[in-house]
Amino acid sequence: MTRHGMPVLLALAALLTAPVRANDGSSEAAIAQRLQQLETETQVLRGEFQALRKDRQQLQRLPEVIPAQALMPPATPPPQPSGSPVEEQEEEKEEFFTLDELKKEMKSLVWQKGDFKITPYGAFWADMNYETSRTNPGAFTLWVPSESVEGEDAFIIDARRSRFGLDVEGPRIPLLRNAKSSGRVEIDFFGAFTNENQPGIQLRHAYWQVKDEQFSLLIGQTWDVISPLYPGTLAYAVGWDGGNIGFRRTQFRLDRYWQVSPYLMLTWQGSLNQDISADFPTDPGVEREPSNWPVIESRIAATLGRRGKGCRPVEIGFSGHIGETGFDFVRSGPPPLNLLPEDDARFETWSLNLDLDVPITYRLRFQGEFFTGANLTTFFGGIGQGVCPCLRVPIHSTGGWANVRYDWTSRLRSYAGFGIDDPDDDDSLAGRTYNQFIFGNIVFDVTPKLTTGFEVAFWKTLYHDTRLEIDPDLAPMPTDPGKSVVLEWMVQYGF
Repeated sequence: MTRHGMPVLLALAALLTAPVRANDGSSEAAIAQRLQQLETETQVLRGEFQALRKDRQQLQRLPEVIPAQALMPPATPPPQPSGSPVEEQEEEKEEFFTLDELKKEMKSLVWQKGDFKITPYGAFWADMNYETSRTNPGAFTLWVPSESVEGEDAFIIDARRSRFGLDVEGPRIPLLRNAKSSGRVEIDFFGAFTNENQPGIQLRHAYWQVKDEQFSLLIGQTWDVISPLYPGTLAYAVGWDGGNIGFRRTQFRLDRYWQVSPYLMLTWQGSLNQDISADFPTDPGVEREPSNWPVIESRIAATLGRRGKGCRPVEIGFSGHIGETGFDFVRSGPPPLNLLPEDDARFETWSLNLDLDVPITYRLRFQGEFFTGANLTTFFGGIGQGVCPCLRVPIHSTGGWANVRYDWTSRLRSYAGFGIDDPDDDDSLAGRTYNQFIFGNIVFDVTPKLTTGFEVAFWKTLYHDTRLEIDPDLAPMPTDPGKSVVLEWMVQYGF
């Protein structure tokens, strides 16, 4: 019984049990009038009691604890002059959202199928490039052909980097610590094509994953374990063949996390990966074939500093891989060695890598990677050269990249950096010997989903300083360096 209901019941009982006395001079009419008055007051009290009981039942349906702020009127902010910083911040909050708010909004756009939730995502992405000297392959840059071969400028408009995908959230897996399961499939349009406006679909990601705070198990195609960072260039090729190694491949992968303390987390990653032979794709004298064991990748990393929203921990990682590629050389090799045909030739591929991510201030961030290894064509190392066709040896290469990011405002940021890929000149007789790029850009978020940016990049590629003639009837191999300034403007509309 509530504190308000008890007095009402006492008053009702007192009225009903009070004796009815008449004065000596009273009449029966006066007694009847008094009884009528008591009956009226009783009905009123009964109505009030029923209303109080109804209110009590409604209160019992509310949470046990009601925050005091919910019972207080909202505070009225002090008035601000027009154009003040507070007013500008309020306008910005009304138009722009945090990443968590955007994720929450996307979750409302899911498709439900049984225990699975499917969320579509993607980006309409187009750019315009002007190159002072044509680069390879054209729509983006991996290296610059020798000026004696190309040398002319080029203007390119392309939208094949647009990408679309589905995120799948599945049920928990009881046998795997009741961890959450998920999946992803994503495509873009840089697959095989005849003309630039008739692109083919390229599979970027297709994997299933189960993950919690202590481990992750992934099966399918996604990014390599090694060298997980990417420079902030606007180009589709994020420094590949220019110092940034690592790509996507099918894998069986296990990650393990140790939360040592609030200031230290250790991570181990390991994967068995699809073996790919990428050299000599159009050489009729060489047949590519898979190896009889997978490519093995692994990485260990330490996250230093407090973790969580708004924190800025430092992460340092060491990674590497080992595997082999296979070829059948069905014809004799080119001059001057003229090596005999060879069946089941095997060449080791390996790398050792360092990655570093250091937030310096809330606005300034440094990232970089270093690598050394051999036969790195499928990892976008060695400037696209894994095995020398003349010497039939793996080409060793060393390089890396570094960049800084600076946030001018919450919507405006810039990246500046460089990359180097330097193959060993003694491992080949002709071809590319050095590749570098330097870039700087500015990126502006017009809205949370519409981004545009402009970048200036300088690329330089060096070649063997030799006039070796592969065939007396052909011109000498190109030796002049390739240099190009690439101007790029991009627009991305994501959802």
